[in-house]
Amino acid sequence: MSDAAKEKKAHGVLAQAELAPYQAKDGEEYMSDAQRGHFRRILETWRAQLRAEVDRTVGHLKEEASNYADPVDRAAQEEEFAIELRTRDRERKLIKKIEKTLELIERNDFGYCESCGVEIGIRRLEARPTADLCIDCKSLAEIREKQMRGS
Repeated sequence: MSDAAKEKKAHGVLAQAELAPYQAKDGEEYMSDAQRGHFRRILETWRAQLRAEVDRTVGHLKEEASNYADPVDRAAQEEEFAIELRTRDRERKLIKKIEKTLELIERNDFGYCESCGVEIGIRRLEARPTADLCIDCKSLAEIREKQMRGS
């Protein structure tokens, strides 16, 4: 893995958007215009990258579609396509979640827990811009999910 790839992986979406972590000013109100603009840039950059990847995959699948005579080659190609399609499907769902989050920013409802209403926090949102639960509510939801599965 190259240094650039490690850097992007280490800092996630924030690094991909080529933005520095947000530095709040003294006395700045939570989710001020500047903060919402910061998250809008992160989300729009992320959405554009995902859309480009979806478009690239469509082109790749069209180019690579071959009719192999050997059934093993054909099966390997079909499995590769299936994996790419599942990945793109997850990305399409993520794009929808990003768009929902951008709508929350426009309505000034972004940055607050959907369950208890407390501030989610700038650093958590920079790590996961589509978060809609505070860390406590998310932890409780994961515990409930594990109990429902019987783990």
